[in-house]
Amino acid sequence: MSRTRTPVVANWFTGEGEGFRLLGTRCSACAAVFFPREDVHCRNPGCGGGDLAEAPLSRRGLVWSYTDGRYRPPEPYVSDPELPWRPYTLIAVELEAERMVVLGQAAPGVHVDDLEVGMEVEVVPGVLHEDGETTWTTWHWRPVGASA
Repeated sequence: MSRTRTPVVANWFTGEGEGFRLLGTRCSACAAVFFPREDVHCRNPGCGGGDLAEAPLSRRGLVWSYTDGRYRPPEPYVSDPELPWRPYTLIAVELEAERMVVLGQAAPGVHVDDLEVGMEVEVVPGVLHEDGETTWTTWHWRPVGASA
């Protein structure tokens, strides 16, 4: 039996492989870009408001900061309390074109020792959790040139 692939959060990313992108929204009045996406109103306090349109974000950016998560986070994060906790790496990535920083987990096998501030990384599809019926998909950051 195959599992259904389901995004952890709907409409935050799309595509596969080289076509994988995070999805934000752009205000038609002030051109501000938002991620997570904003579908109701422009969050720019200096803007009178405009229509919001879906905007695929840059696939690559520069490491702005990074750390490792050495504690078991609370729900809704999915983890089995019966299994030992394994640290994971978080990366804050600056997207120059959008003038924003986006946080996400590092791709499996990427650790803090593999990273440095200013390093180029790319967004790739990832898996947050699998259960008997569903593969919960998300995004990961991976150093450019690193193999999947």
